[in-house]
Amino acid sequence: MGETLASRLAARGTAVALSYRSSREAAERAVRAVRAAGGTAVALRADLTNSADVAALTTAAVGHLGRLDFLINLASIYRRTPFDALSDETLTDALEVDLVSAYRLARAAVPHLRAAGGGRIIHFADWTAASGRPRYRGYVPYYVAKRALIGLTEALALELAPDGILVNAVAPGPILPPRDLDASAEAAVERETPVGRWGGASAVADVVIGLLESDFVTGETIRADGGRHLK
Repeated sequence: MGETLASRLAARGTAVALSYRSSREAAERAVRAVRAAGGTAVALRADLTNSADVAALTTAAVGHLGRLDFLINLASIYRRTPFDALSDETLTDALEVDLVSAYRLARAAVPHLRAAGGGRIIHFADWTAASGRPRYRGYVPYYVAKRALIGLTEALALELAPDGILVNAVAPGPILPPRDLDASAEAAVERETPVGRWGGASAVADVVIGLLESDFVTGETIRADGGRHLK
């Protein structure tokens, strides 16, 4: 999703800074794709669970791009953990990556967004969290963290509206099949999705770009799930 989104943004004339912790190859591939299309992009390493890294990442991004107009946060831990295997760490790890990193990034980015005269912050939640009820067993930390992220989105939207900073969340559903999903499981997801197919990364990029272009939508969580929540 990150690579597709970066390419779509670059096609609009947007210079892009991508962060990664361990997925250097994927980040650099996205940078090459943007540059091949004539855009500007840079990949920067950061551990978003480290406040100093987040501050350095933001400073470096502004240094490369010249200014900051929006922040898009896709960082997430999606890991199945049976209830009897849960520990304090499984919850705190999910909260650190899915929630606290978004909080840190917003605090680091807001001064630069204010300096630019306003901007956009977009978080990535999940369609189950946006629906207000868990659907799958084994994802307690993930679900709790994403529900909390929606709360953070709403609170930041209220706080930052006077600065012209609009804050929203995207809640993807069946976008890209996991690599370990077999064909029968993929087909089952399609049957449970009213539009009858996986969305593909462009479906999410469409929503993000729409939120970037809007000057009146804030505090919303928009599901990009092909109607999956209706079942």
